[in-house]
Amino acid sequence: MVARNRRPRQRSGELDLVGWDGPVLAFIEVKTRTGDEAGPPESAVSLRQQKRIVKSAQEYMKRLKPRPAGYRFDIASVLWNPAAGYQVRVVKDAFKG
Repeated sequence: MVARNRRPRQRSGELDLVGWDGPVLAFIEVKTRTGDEAGPPESAVSLRQQKRIVKSAQEYMKRLKPRPAGYRFDIASVLWNPAAGYQVRVVKDAFKG
């Protein structure tokens, strides 16, 4: 992990997690739900929120030297089930920037 709960200077949003997956820099949005009545947690990442995340990531990358060879946007989907405990799934390349 490189960073967590990172707020860019322009206050466009917050980056939950930033980390390397080999040569690729991953910006990870974490969504947690206590039930699946409203659908899977990753479905709660709206287009508006995606745009804020992309803007925050661009601001973050402006300060990196050297720039990463590649980057992507992932979603960590966390579902709490009292019988089964936490179920975590990472959706890689969940949306484009």
